Amino acid sequence: MRAQFDQKLVGEQVSLLEGAIDALWFSRPSHSGREAWELRALSENPYALFETFEADETSEDRDEMLLEMENRMKEYVTTKKAS
Repeated sequence: MRAQFDQKLVGEQVSLLEGAIDALWFSRPSHSGREAWELRALSENPYALFETFEADETSEDRDEMLLEMENRMKEYVTTKKAS
């Protein structure tokens, strides 16, 4: 799957990292100076987690929430594979 993304994302501002689950992170500006982050699973059944951050949010708080989102996604994917 990585080769498909490498070919399609030439020239885009992206980073591809190996991980325990197949998912994509998206970030974009949101209203009132906030920043929106979405973690979307690459699976047959659509599933995504979404969070917005205040402009003055510390990087430590943001990183902690993003890690929590990853852990929730891993739990979801693992549960779906087991059923």
